[in-house]
Amino acid sequence: MAKSEISIEDIKKLKELSGAGLTDAKQALVEAKGDFDKALEAMRKKGLTKAEKRGDRETREGLVDAYIHDGRLGAIVEVNCETSFVAKTDEFKTLAHQMAMQIASMNPLYVSEADIPEADKEAKKKELEANFKGPENMKDQILEGQMKKAFADKVLMNQPFILDDSKTVEQFIKEAIAKTGENITIRQFKRIELGVTE
Repeated sequence: MAKSEISIEDIKKLKELSGAGLTDAKQALVEAKGDFDKALEAMRKKGLTKAEKRGDRETREGLVDAYIHDGRLGAIVEVNCETSFVAKTDEFKTLAHQMAMQIASMNPLYVSEADIPEADKEAKKKELEANFKGPENMKDQILEGQMKKAFADKVLMNQPFILDDSKTVEQFIKEAIAKTGENITIRQFKRIELGVTE
């Protein structure tokens, strides 16, 4: 497909979906020979690669958001970014609110796998080892898989995102990082349910 055959509508649509500039969007469509899906995939990969690099940057700004469901359960979350400018945008406020909804709905215990206390990991490992019934030569691999599965729904970043379960919360956050151009982290959260104490 020639450059002239790439429509301005496609360029604008790609710009919107990827969060990139018009020139980058046009270039991606040219490289993909007008194949919109291929161009979008390439843009996302590029954006996510940049997002990975931003992951080390410090996040000192942000906001605290809360979600209350039916007066019976709620969550409060601290979501951080690099600048107060991004923290004040509607997109960032929406993201923070969606994270509060996620926490209220899915009841995670930890932000990431790194936050799981060693004592909890050890206790679960002993429990799984005691109940292990598979072949001995596969024991380590099977136990590793069972450990991941045991904590999967308890780790916020590993949970399916409630508004689009084709991606995890971590993938959703990385896409937001690619769009905003800033690192975004979730520092802490608390979930409260009526009549339930920890």
